[in-house]
Amino acid sequence: MKIRADVLRTYQTIHTWTGITTGLLLFIGFFAGAITMYAGVIDEWSTPPTQHLPQVEINQYDDLLQQVFFGHPESSKQITLSLTENTSPVTWYQQGSPRGLRLDDQLWHASLDGNGELVAHTSSKNELSALVDYLHRSAGIAGEVSHEQAGVYVLGVAAILYFLALLSGLIFLLPTLAKHFLALRQDKGSKRFWLDTHNLIGIASLPFHIVIAITVIVFAFHDVLYDGLGKIYGDKPLFPRPVATETRFNSQALPSVTAIITRVNEYAPEHQVKQISFSGLNSSSPRASIQLVSEQHLMRGPKTDFLFMHPYTFEVSSSSIMNGDQGVWGKVVTTLFGLHFGSFGGELGRFGYFIMGILGAVLFYTGNLLWLQKRHKSNAAEQSRAPRVMAKLTIGVALGSLLGVAMAFAVTKWLALTSLNVNLAYMWLYYLCFFAVLLAALRFELSRTAVYVQRLIAVLCISLPLTSLLAYLLPNLGIWPANSAATWALELVAGVIAVVFWHLANKTKHNASKSDSIWALSQSKALPEQTSYSNGIHPAESQELR
Repeated sequence: MKIRADVLRTYQTIHTWTGITTGLLLFIGFFAGAITMYAGVIDEWSTPPTQHLPQVEINQYDDLLQQVFFGHPESSKQITLSLTENTSPVTWYQQGSPRGLRLDDQLWHASLDGNGELVAHTSSKNELSALVDYLHRSAGIAGEVSHEQAGVYVLGVAAILYFLALLSGLIFLLPTLAKHFLALRQDKGSKRFWLDTHNLIGIASLPFHIVIAITVIVFAFHDVLYDGLGKIYGDKPLFPRPVATETRFNSQALPSVTAIITRVNEYAPEHQVKQISFSGLNSSSPRASIQLVSEQHLMRGPKTDFLFMHPYTFEVSSSSIMNGDQGVWGKVVTTLFGLHFGSFGGELGRFGYFIMGILGAVLFYTGNLLWLQKRHKSNAAEQSRAPRVMAKLTIGVALGSLLGVAMAFAVTKWLALTSLNVNLAYMWLYYLCFFAVLLAALRFELSRTAVYVQRLIAVLCISLPLTSLLAYLLPNLGIWPANSAATWALELVAGVIAVVFWHLANKTKHNASKSDSIWALSQSKALPEQTSYSNGIHPAESQELR
């Protein structure tokens, strides 16, 4: 395909600057988003098993609920039934609420003992997966605008530029796309290899990135979109609303849990009930919010679909089920949410989104490295200020955010031995690590900072399976080991990441001895490095970060 050279240069410029200005924010959003694909596993891994009370049989829920309502009347305002293993059968908030992110939420857990008597206790709620999701949605930018986090709006703007970068990059590559799409030309130097890798990831995952860009824009500016649609629809609601009633209900007359599940199964026969949350049971507007799971359908939430019904009359007010009573705009929202969250295709779909998220982070990181390498000068005195600053920001922001998350995971089980607020500790540790790495990158040699931080990330990641091993060897220590296939898989992946980052540190250290590399150290501060190339790395290679 022939495209005029001046047109190509224009789109190349657009692609370069939209990518550079948003790359670091999107790096955080993508790697954190990839981790949140397994939020449920993270919650299971990070929560002490002693916090959860034993599950009960389905026919025991009615008795359990009535005993909870009698002993804890405040629970009728909002209470949740969980039908999954490794969770307490009934929980409600002593402090906080299900909506929003707070660092000091307190939960009541309730179950029945062997004699059918109520047992209950309180515990703090571990928010590790929620804090990673906070990074995914806001890139860690603190503050609020209206009722939304400021970082959400910043990422919304970044997503607009990101969409422009995708389209301009595609147009720029069109003339050579057929010839070089699957070419990874290692024989032409590492710069060409990483350029080919960057292009391959970008083109192969283009549909995924377009979906993510559009949905992030919608999530960030949905209030503006709803307000605009409201001008068209007037007083007519965009989404179904429950019909108000003057009748006041009483929790003692609540239908059986079995009856509620039967009604849900009639409405959504291909879904399974995972959780039922009741609210306002002793009011004139009671509500049941039911989480449903289906491996065959596109689900609105990250892990479930939703069904909202009257807990006494079984009247369905709305649902996110594609064949349900959600209306046109409900179906549009469900589709957008489901495509963003990757909540379809079961475990295979979730794993696919995890890999695409990681590759997305690699895409933005390699884009920055390619821009830096193109402007790199072998003589440090000739190096312009902009590439130097961008190089330090790339290392500081990218590795700082990775180190902060790795630190939060590494200390999780050890913090449980203390009286500290674990969620507040997560937040402090993340930002301390982030800004420490950022300041080190700005103050010290680039390669030196990168090598030390990459090795520290490796050590923190390998500490996860080592902590489980220690818990098995010293059961009285007070920490708990991985106790399921999913949590063992999490720690196995952490071990693999540790190996990868240790290897990256070695490669960065090796490249520090090359004057034509962006990792080059000054002669007086060079890291010890062998001059032999027995490892098979050609000395002409000038830019690698693996």
